[in-house]
Amino acid sequence: MAFFSMICCGKGVDRKEKQQPTWRIFSLKELHSATNNFNYDNKLGEGGFGSVYWGQLWDGSQIAVKRLKVWSNKAEVQFSVEVEILARVRHKNLLSLRGYCAEGQERLIVYDYLPNMSLLSHLHGHHSAECLRDWTRRMNIAIGSAEGIAYLHHHSTPHIIHRDIKASNVLLDSDFQPQVADFGFGKLIPDGATHVTTRVKGTLGYLAPEYVALGKASESCDVYSFGILLLELASGKKSLEKVSATAKRPIAEWALPLASEGKFSEVADPRLNGKYVEEEFKRVVLVALVCADNRPEKRPTMLEVVELLKGESKQKLSELENNELFKNPQFFVCNDETPGSEESSDVIKEEKDPALAKEKETGQESPQDG
Repeated sequence: MAFFSMICCGKGVDRKEKQQPTWRIFSLKELHSATNNFNYDNKLGEGGFGSVYWGQLWDGSQIAVKRLKVWSNKAEVQFSVEVEILARVRHKNLLSLRGYCAEGQERLIVYDYLPNMSLLSHLHGHHSAECLRDWTRRMNIAIGSAEGIAYLHHHSTPHIIHRDIKASNVLLDSDFQPQVADFGFGKLIPDGATHVTTRVKGTLGYLAPEYVALGKASESCDVYSFGILLLELASGKKSLEKVSATAKRPIAEWALPLASEGKFSEVADPRLNGKYVEEEFKRVVLVALVCADNRPEKRPTMLEVVELLKGESKQKLSELENNELFKNPQFFVCNDETPGSEESSDVIKEEKDPALAKEKETGQESPQDG
């Protein structure tokens, strides 16, 4: 296959990087051995692509192995896209590719194992009881994730749109440093292009309105999704909150009136027990809401998001506080409808912690999400 010859020759690596590739091709036999024949006890979680297993290589290093559930042309494309993007990028806040395996109809991607699983598991999943009680840790996750996405948008060649920024796709290492993961829905953006028109993919609650309506994917769509993620991180609430049997309210619709009235303490996750830096918290919420503006032209770039989160410019912080959005709140009404049937096959209706299903089934905790 042309794709695999391209990767094997190293052409998938960003030309700005002169180092040798840090990934390699694994044999299926080697991964069977590392995962104890993909033993169920090694299973970390499950997603749309397939299952993720913990493994240990001969040198003692721990890995996570994503194994394709069922081979199809569509799955092959998703696999190829993820491997190509991972081979291109190299940043401390992006999940690193250890390698891949493509034998027969087996498709597997190998990553470093991150022991603290995903942000989702700490906010809404089976670690939510202990949660992220340290505000400094949450702030570091916000800034680190933003820096990773900014690299994709502004420093990768060509630029990359992730298209599935959400809590389960932010993994946490042993020091709770974030790494943005899962590039199966990613898109490479040709030089000079402002967007690509494509089938809608992603997760409800994180999808930008213009993307759902028109199928136009752009960097601004990722900015919108990141805004929703920031609100989750600040409030501890889910991206969509059920308000009746048939209606769900987007988190931004709940938070915007409170922020506009200066009631930031009512936005804060109760599990923080009021222990946060007020100016930082206010900054995170305001940045989140301008990112989640329904008007894509009004959203900041990810480079601007990083600068705002770090509080590096007093002028820009003043402009943020006086943004028209907080004087004339505009709500996006969510009716929980997906796009037309053809386009919606890759839209996930609800964000869930994959490890919970395994925990309920086996009575065991899973050490990493899929």
